[in-house]
Amino acid sequence: MKKQAFNPYLPTYEYIPDGEPYVFNGRVYVYGSHDHYGSPVFCLNDYVSWSAPVDDLGNWRYEGVSYKKTDDPANKDGFAVLYAPDITVGPDGKYYLFYCLDKFSMVSVAVSDVPQGPFKFHGYVHYADGTLLGEREGDEPQFDPGVLTEGDKTYLYTGFCGRGDKSRHGSWCVTLDKDMLTIIEEPVLVAPGCEYSAGTGFEGHAFFEASSIRKRGDTYYFVYSSEVMHELCYATSKNPREGFVYRGVIVSNSDIGIDSYKKADMPSCYGANNHGSIVEIGDDWFIFYHRHTNGDWYSRQGCAEKITFTEDGLIPQVEITSCGLNGGPLKAEGEYNANIACNLFTDKPQLYVADGFPKIMQECTDGEEDLSYITRMYNSATAGFKYFDFKGVKKITLETRAYANGVFEVRTEIGGKVWGEIKVGYTNIWVKASCNVEIPDGVHALYFTFKGEGNPQIRRFWFD
Repeated sequence: MKKQAFNPYLPTYEYIPDGEPYVFNGRVYVYGSHDHYGSPVFCLNDYVSWSAPVDDLGNWRYEGVSYKKTDDPANKDGFAVLYAPDITVGPDGKYYLFYCLDKFSMVSVAVSDVPQGPFKFHGYVHYADGTLLGEREGDEPQFDPGVLTEGDKTYLYTGFCGRGDKSRHGSWCVTLDKDMLTIIEEPVLVAPGCEYSAGTGFEGHAFFEASSIRKRGDTYYFVYSSEVMHELCYATSKNPREGFVYRGVIVSNSDIGIDSYKKADMPSCYGANNHGSIVEIGDDWFIFYHRHTNGDWYSRQGCAEKITFTEDGLIPQVEITSCGLNGGPLKAEGEYNANIACNLFTDKPQLYVADGFPKIMQECTDGEEDLSYITRMYNSATAGFKYFDFKGVKKITLETRAYANGVFEVRTEIGGKVWGEIKVGYTNIWVKASCNVEIPDGVHALYFTFKGEGNPQIRRFWFD
């Protein structure tokens, strides 16, 4: 029986950001870096593989460790970490994993006979004379590779552009030979960074990092994280090496730009950097991205949303939800983990993750299965869940904990009608409290807003 799919789509203890999704042999595989929960830096863990059947996107399977950071000959001591990877099927039918280590200015490649790995080190991307990409005079440091193979050629895109750094220009593309290592076409700039975006059409949404490339029909879609970090943008071209034109924002992990349920400039979730790409699964297309938990930048979890294309190939921006891969709203029945909250905010707008604001966290150590929960639900804090298909719901129950005295107001719209109030009080253990509601049948969001003193926490909720 198919499982419902949520955001984040992997178990609550798993932290796979920078997701690059692909469909191989009837399964969706996601390739990303691997955060360590509670770490003060990015990407401490080894690469692991997860996959799901294309017709059951709530049923993800752990495939094991696919590549260790010490598998790279330059990193035998494990001093460097594995940054965001990408994968492609080479002309020989094997799976090639491209990645960068954080202490080196080069692109490494590993190979496997199967999509889940394990992968074996293959070599470093280099020019015909053997000079490594990133080490020739004039090369810029390599970062976040994106790859696409067509015939015997593989197009490799890399780059990073911080604000104020005029030494870096944008995302560059080189073409590799069928050995997946040797450059046969010189680097060309495909998307400018903010220091060089004037007059290009990329202004305000210039390239920052996270190069990713996909092809739909005869059009190449270059997906990337922009200079404002929380959004994934895209540009299109009919040529993989030139002519890319900025087209718009696909998703923001703060939902900036979405005005369907709030004002467009209101951040309804605490965002930060972003990385992901688009993929066709069955008859639908999705954008994979990541969110930030634990109130910091370094505990990121993968999410996804369904996207559509206009007749001229454009992608309208989509809002972030709790039900991205589900193919529709969740059932308003039974139990749900508060970890699937897609909106977290207070009456004080805050765009990026910071101390003192609501956050999702876990009680166990990294890699252990346990229920996550929301904390810092101070007065005015709201946790939002979207969307549910309500049918005959008469009662909603919350499981809460911690020192607080007040009520959780139940709404289906931000600032809308209060359908009920759930009282909470001081307790050191998780307890349940309920309220009766008369929410009309139909598809609605669900918002819990705390009014009172203290810091209640939310772990689960139920529909009856």
